Amino acid sequence: MPTVYATRRAHFNAAHRMHNPEQSDEWNRATFGECNHPNWHGHNYVLEVTVAGEPDPETGYVIDLGELKRIVHERVVRHVDHRNLNLDVDFLQGILPSTENLAVVIWQRLVDALPSGRLHSVRLFESERNAVEYRGE
Repeated sequence: MPTVYATRRAHFNAAHRMHNPEQSDEWNRATFGECNHPNWHGHNYVLEVTVAGEPDPETGYVIDLGELKRIVHERVVRHVDHRNLNLDVDFLQGILPSTENLAVVIWQRLVDALPSGRLHSVRLFESERNAVEYRGE
């Protein structure tokens, strides 16, 4: 059977501040620039979740995209949308909320929640020009 990759896209808006408390304020300003602004800054994130697998012979689906939409919303989007990633999201506590780290945490929240297929990738855009992709360990 062929392997097919099914992708669901979601959107959320969130604020964060790039600041490593282990480093000096000077280091943080030099390293993160405007992303270190003490009053936060925000992104209109686009999240793409891709599931790989063989199409089910009865449905033709790798995964029901409606079910994937529900899982992504329940496990990720409802927790981060219109939130401050540094302060409001329990599963990000103690984690510097870079787009890279956020993609890894999203992977961890989804990898065992899929009813079919296997999680192939989490791709997260923080802007039209900047994105990261994580495919597990």
